[in-house]
Amino acid sequence: MSISKSITNVFRTLAKPLLLNFRFFTMMYALGIVVAYSVVPNRPNAHVYDNLWLELFADVYVICTLLALLPAKVCRWVRRLFAAVAYMAALADVFCFVRFQSTLNPTMLLLAFETDKREAGEFFSGYVGADLLQTAVGWVVLLMAIHAVWWIAAKLAKRLPALRQGVPVLRSSIVGYLEAATGLAAAGMMVWAGIASAGNKAEMWQMFSCRNIGEVEHELTTPDCANFYQPLYRLAFSLFSNHLAAEQVSTLIEAKDNIRVDSCSFRSPEIVLIIGESYNKYHSALYGYDKPTTPRQIRRRDKEHMAVFTDVVAPWNLTSFVFKNMFSLNIIGQKVEWCDHPLFPEVFRKAGYHTRFITNQFLPKAREAVYDFSGGFFLNNPELSSAMFDERNSSLHTYDEGLLADYDRLAKEQKGTNHHSPATNPNSPIPQLTIFHLMGQHVNYHSRYPRKQRHFYPDDYDRPDLSQRQRDILSHYDNAVLYNDSVVDAIVSRFEQREAVVIYIPDHGEECFNDGFKHFGRNHNAEITPRLAHQEFDVPMWIWCSDSYVARHADVWQLIVDACRRPMMTDTLPQMLLYLAGISTKDYQERYNILSPNYDIHRPRVIKATVDYNRLVVKEKKKQ
Repeated sequence: MSISKSITNVFRTLAKPLLLNFRFFTMMYALGIVVAYSVVPNRPNAHVYDNLWLELFADVYVICTLLALLPAKVCRWVRRLFAAVAYMAALADVFCFVRFQSTLNPTMLLLAFETDKREAGEFFSGYVGADLLQTAVGWVVLLMAIHAVWWIAAKLAKRLPALRQGVPVLRSSIVGYLEAATGLAAAGMMVWAGIASAGNKAEMWQMFSCRNIGEVEHELTTPDCANFYQPLYRLAFSLFSNHLAAEQVSTLIEAKDNIRVDSCSFRSPEIVLIIGESYNKYHSALYGYDKPTTPRQIRRRDKEHMAVFTDVVAPWNLTSFVFKNMFSLNIIGQKVEWCDHPLFPEVFRKAGYHTRFITNQFLPKAREAVYDFSGGFFLNNPELSSAMFDERNSSLHTYDEGLLADYDRLAKEQKGTNHHSPATNPNSPIPQLTIFHLMGQHVNYHSRYPRKQRHFYPDDYDRPDLSQRQRDILSHYDNAVLYNDSVVDAIVSRFEQREAVVIYIPDHGEECFNDGFKHFGRNHNAEITPRLAHQEFDVPMWIWCSDSYVARHADVWQLIVDACRRPMMTDTLPQMLLYLAGISTKDYQERYNILSPNYDIHRPRVIKATVDYNRLVVKEKKKQ
């Protein structure tokens, strides 16, 4: 056999996957292109995945190659099944984008799994109608119709001799050369596509190798993270994420069932925890910032019982990672997962506290990023939620002040039930744990406060190193800090006449043009330098006590005052809360309670699971 003929045969072999599955290849490729363009967000600079055309060719060609290896009868059924799944995934993906401005994601899948027949009926009657055919969904339906007509026409062609006879028969040699040319083109495209797509495929492999949902989220923070550019990939990623979350939920449920409360003195009848968001400590006037961003907190510090803590750090600069470690009674550094320990609201509720969770972030919604899914899946699991909370709010708000109305409504409803505490005095109200979770200063900053309350403007900043746009962003951040001050103050005011202790602490810090660094947000993959640690991991924290609380618990107030200069990492917060409640349980570890005289001030504070913050600060001081 001549070399040219051998080469021709090789290329003819490479063409077979396309020729044997020509209709399937054409329609799946067209479907991928149509869907990709259908879900491009309507915002400036939004565009389809850069490598869409090449990588999609490679993906569909590989599928066709695998199909070509199957026996003919098996191939036909597998091909039909794959096409059906691809069309259904595409319809769901484009539908979600049209109705909710988001493609398939883990939360959407979770909501679908938890929907009963009644809710499903209400959903379809409300969201599915003939008008969908006038949207991008109609293009997917059209492709399905073309595919069906093509398939029917091919079936008819095989059964009608007249049609077969009317088709001219090409000489086998010409057919061979055409097949070889097709194979040559396919080989060239595959080499090109393989080189261009290798990076994304490696990142996909890395993503699907993650062992827990936290690792998935962390992987998504990398600049070259996987692009799940097709509905089937997004579906697979959503299923994978839900699987990882379900594993941790199972572990949390097991930990919940093992909770044991030995006793509870209800030392603090009313405990309020306010969790902020993306709060740069160095933009707080309470900590010396040169703009009046916290006038109300300063007034309370100067005239009331407020202790401001000076050395508190977050273990991560990701909300979900912080929340898991802030809610779990696990201590970072102990050789177990966060989900191996119970969540502190479960312990409070079992001890006899009435617990509320009022959040402006972690409510399950269709248009939800993986970050919110990762942070909220355990809070929104029905079994865990009912074990943690007696009451929750049910809607999100444009601004955090909306949570005040939620609290007022829930408190009024509870007051109407006339709940009293059998554990202490039958005539006294039941002890309360209330958790507020704010949107705080989460980007985009200009959306975090009402425009009518704007106080700072770009011209207020003597920062020639920053552009007009950067100073505008900076002013929006400071306005968000000022607005946060008003919301937090309004929360505290609701407890002034009660025997209450209020703790304020945000999840993590935020870059916002400090130290000459022209950046805002968070640098998830940068080396953790002292500067980055201060901006993104240092957090403000204070504890406010009402007059009646201090009058009855002067000893506790003195412990708070004595502790405010001790070093702390926020994963130990639950230990302090257990002490304030007077809860005795096997999960309480006194050495991690910052109010205890036996508190371990030398404990390593490992941030991002890599760097000891304490050593970082020591190195910084030595350099100075």
